[in-house]
Amino acid sequence: MKNIKIIVEKHPDGYVAYPLGVKGVVVGEGDTYEAALADVKSAIKFDIETFGEDVLEPESPVLEAFVAEASI
Repeated sequence: MKNIKIIVEKHPDGYVAYPLGVKGVVVGEGDTYEAALADVKSAIKFDIETFGEDVLEPESPVLEAFVAEASI
């Protein structure tokens, strides 16, 4: 089992989630935070089952992710 960082974004029409450190495009979506997170976890598992462990970067270059807001 490997820990993967996942970004979850809230949009006017629902949530979108995507992992960091996974090669290719893997996205989940849902009406709630929990639904989007469950959907992207399922998509990650499917991606690994389909393409193998090679889709996971050996060591994710992202240590932490932050959201910042700035007035310009």
